Amino acid sequence: MFVRTLEPAFYDTDALGHINNTRLPAWFEWARNDLFPLFTPDLDPRRWRLIMARMEIDYHGELYYGRDIEIRTYLSRLGNSSFTVTQEARQSGRLTNTGHTVMMHYDHQAGCAVPIEGTLREALSEHLQATEADDA
Repeated sequence: MFVRTLEPAFYDTDALGHINNTRLPAWFEWARNDLFPLFTPDLDPRRWRLIMARMEIDYHGELYYGRDIEIRTYLSRLGNSSFTVTQEARQSGRLTNTGHTVMMHYDHQAGCAVPIEGTLREALSEHLQATEADDA
C-alpha cells in the first residue's frame, strides 16, 4: 500500500464550506503516481505502458479545509492485462471516499492490451490486498 498525505488548499473548498467533490479525481490521480514507475521507470511518456479504462468514486462523507487528508492506494484486483487500483481518502481517521480505477497494461504503438507478467506482476502483487467491502 502506498500512503500520501495532502493539505487541502483554500481554493479546494466550495460554497457549502467543504472540499469540492471535483478534487477527489485529481487527488486520486496524484496518488497513483506511486504505481507509474513500476511500468515506466524513467516516466518517459514515449514509453508509457498504461491506459485508464474506468474510474468511479464513492462519497461516504465530507472533507474539510484545515485538516490533512490521507490517501491510501493499493490494488484490489490483478488480472491478465488489467488491474483495479483502490484508493481511500481519510480525514481525522475517518474514511470519506473510496475510488476504484481500472488500469490496463497497454502497448500504445500496437494499440492493444498486453499481459502483466514476470517481475512486473510480482511488484504489483506486493500491493494487492482485500478491500473493506471484501472483509464485510
